[in-house]
Amino acid sequence: MSDTLLENEIMEFHQELDARGLNCPLPILKAKKALAELQTGEVLRIMATDPGSVRDFQAFAKQTGNALLSHVQNGREFVFLMRRK
Repeated sequence: MSDTLLENEIMEFHQELDARGLNCPLPILKAKKALAELQTGEVLRIMATDPGSVRDFQAFAKQTGNALLSHVQNGREFVFLMRRK
């Protein structure tokens, strides 16, 4: 099974974080705080507009062990799904 979901696939998430309009490092810092509030295995949906957020969330997932399940670009908006380890 692939780590990325197709744009038309819908996945359940437990919490949503709107980081649109924020620049690095704020989307990552807010995601870190939101993930800390989730239980192991729960999914956080993050919406961001910072073009660097794709690279940032990939690095964040590797550093923390949380799983980056998908990232989709919709125009200038990016949507990420992360599962807490």
